[in-house]
Amino acid sequence: MAKASIWIKRSVLTATVLTLVLVAVAMASLLYIGIPKNAAGMAAKGVCSGAFVAGRPWQKMMAEDVLPASPVLRFINIAVDQSNRTVTGTFAGLFPRMAVWLPGQGCVLDAALGRNTPRPTAATHTVPTPGNPDADKPWPQGETPVPRAEWGAGIDAVALQNVVDQAFAGAGDPLAANARGVAIIHKGRLLVLRTAPGFSPQTALHGWSMTKTVTGMLTYKLSGDTGLAFDTLVVDAFPQAREPAWLAAWRNDARKDIKVSDLLYMRDGLASVEEYQPWGSVPQMLWGATDTAAFAAKVRSEAAPGARWRYLSATANLLAGVARGRFATDADYWAYPAKALFGPIGASTAVLESDAGGNWVGSSYLWASVGDWGQVVAMVPSRDAVIVRLGWTFKRDQFDSCVFVADVLKALPKA
Repeated sequence: MAKASIWIKRSVLTATVLTLVLVAVAMASLLYIGIPKNAAGMAAKGVCSGAFVAGRPWQKMMAEDVLPASPVLRFINIAVDQSNRTVTGTFAGLFPRMAVWLPGQGCVLDAALGRNTPRPTAATHTVPTPGNPDADKPWPQGETPVPRAEWGAGIDAVALQNVVDQAFAGAGDPLAANARGVAIIHKGRLLVLRTAPGFSPQTALHGWSMTKTVTGMLTYKLSGDTGLAFDTLVVDAFPQAREPAWLAAWRNDARKDIKVSDLLYMRDGLASVEEYQPWGSVPQMLWGATDTAAFAAKVRSEAAPGARWRYLSATANLLAGVARGRFATDADYWAYPAKALFGPIGASTAVLESDAGGNWVGSSYLWASVGDWGQVVAMVPSRDAVIVRLGWTFKRDQFDSCVFVADVLKALPKA
């Protein structure tokens, strides 16, 4: 019995040691790939943008947008400094990350690490509130839809209303479809504009990957404004004074053959992959890197430019980095989206945010109201219709965008 007891004790001790070793290895692995640091950055950035770009209560932003994204985020503590427009996130009391609202750039993560920037003050920023002076004007100058009685023949008003009502089932529930805004435009007229409780037609909502399309639009406009031909090699697209540090390596390998058009059409041939796991390339780029363009530029060439198409957030951020080089100053670059696009089309709520290095986060960080765009935007020329749906859906099976668009089109007249 004594020998058995000793054996049991040794076994327990061995198991305990092995458990501690495994825990230590797991923690070291997490630290190596930056998950705690990135998680703190994601939370700080999201809460900052929600509070100081969208004007939402930061506590609701944390509870409804951040925490449901991953169980890991429950270890995040958030501190908000309203006067200085900063949000600091820490993971389990460690790895602090700070996001700060900056004029013309929205909320920037780790801004102090990237450059010296004047601190925001109450004079330079007012938290957005509902009640835009133009809100009561007809769309697109304002947010008012056409009265239902004036929709005209051919539109099944009852069916369309039912589709919209169904779209908002589960609004406010992160585990359901959780729609936040729907807009339906037909023949240039806004028929429907509806938002979920707690949101107004002027609330800026996170567009995520729709930002890529806007980055492409801005690049197209910029090509005309600055004479940038799309067949220009990326290594030749920068004036010498505006060349980024990563360009030198491109000149010495196969990346020297990548054209601006290859970035615009996502056919650069780089070995990037679109990974969204906590350790994946996209979280590492968005919340682990201070310069998203430089992060994307480090990837080796894998295929000849133009030989294949691959959807990549990294490519959109490279394109944003190229656009930056076309401006004499960063201030001109940050002001360009509003000057060249948002202002002329009346998108008064739109904000394209920057990273700490100063680049537009062209893959992911454009905020705008549902009337200024949407999380799902379907343009159907055959029906002269634009359909917008914004939401925060964590479970994909709770919302089918194709069914939603098809049901809307059934209610509209055929051409």
